[in-house]
Amino acid sequence: MRIIGGTHGGRRIDAPRNLSLRPTTDFAKESLFNILQNRFDFEDLSVLDLFSGTGAISYEFASRGAKKVTSVEKNLDAYKFIKKRSAEFGFSNIRVLKTDSFYFLDGCKEKFDLIFADPPYDMKGIEQIPDFVFKNNLLSENGTLIVEHSSKKKFEKTEQFLEKRVYGDVNFSIFSTKKPTTL
Repeated sequence: MRIIGGTHGGRRIDAPRNLSLRPTTDFAKESLFNILQNRFDFEDLSVLDLFSGTGAISYEFASRGAKKVTSVEKNLDAYKFIKKRSAEFGFSNIRVLKTDSFYFLDGCKEKFDLIFADPPYDMKGIEQIPDFVFKNNLLSENGTLIVEHSSKKKFEKTEQFLEKRVYGDVNFSIFSTKKPTTL
């Protein structure tokens, strides 16, 4: 696993073996960030990374100069790993919070330009993530939500759904506060 682009592009992220996580594949991450790079000016982005796991998505945004990245992870070992690696990489733009992502969404009063959620594929309730985000008005104007999930989950009937991208076994459903044609 590695950081794909930006100031830290090519740096390896070697997570401890005792973390039973499923990080986003480098192939899927690279494909997604190629799309995002054409849509966003990363320096202006405020990003929320839910179910952060190893922090790979947070590091990717930080490496590309995102203004602020909030990384939410409830697993204590994963939380400590993200804090440690963020410090080692010198990412002062990453704030790491140890809490449940749904709990965070329900009480959050902050707005984000982009929210990325990568819950465990078999977790119950992941289809409610868009509802939490849009009900609580957590995206800024023209904000984007991306949910990573298995092919078993379907989000197409959600009102704010834009499109789905598939990279191998990785599915990204993309939602927006504004309805552009596609990303």
